[in-house]
Amino acid sequence: MAHAATTHAHGHADGHDHDDSTRTTLGFWIYLMSDCLIFATLFATFGVLANATAGGPGGKELFELPYVLGETLLLLASSVTFGMAMLNLYAQRRGQVIVWLAVTFLFGAGFVAMEVNEFAKLIADGAGPGTSAYLSAYFTLVGTHGLHVTAGLLWIAIMMHQTFKFGLTGTVRRRLACLSLFWHFLDLVWICVFTFVYLRGFL
Repeated sequence: MAHAATTHAHGHADGHDHDDSTRTTLGFWIYLMSDCLIFATLFATFGVLANATAGGPGGKELFELPYVLGETLLLLASSVTFGMAMLNLYAQRRGQVIVWLAVTFLFGAGFVAMEVNEFAKLIADGAGPGTSAYLSAYFTLVGTHGLHVTAGLLWIAIMMHQTFKFGLTGTVRRRLACLSLFWHFLDLVWICVFTFVYLRGFL
């Protein structure tokens, strides 16, 4: 009788954890879809204002494509290293998860640093967001992505701490899975930025 009660309680707990996981995953997908709408609006705005340079410089004069390509490679590399972290998560190797998250953090931080440097150089050259509608749309779109990456870096740091302190518990694994979706989503958005904003500016 006691065994049956224990089994029932255990089954109820497993079911509760499963429900929590399902709700968390669903809620995070809803968040990502809302973020997609935000970026779609920013891309559409940039597309409309792409030629509104107010007689000032356009993308070909403003951007250094090799520099932006370096940013892109950093973010792509961070996506690969995050994938390595998830592979080690599934293999239950806590130490390796933390190591790969740290490498991902470094790549992501390098990307943000390069982006901030790019913004500072443009502003110093008199091509700030108030110069033209084109540059205003550019700074808003690229800056919004940069803020998301910064938030992702903070999340990575928190998850490194939680993984070290609590181990690969169900909650930690679920949070890392959501973070993985978020990070790869930002990588995909940046590919669109690189193609639509930078490459298009050189055509």
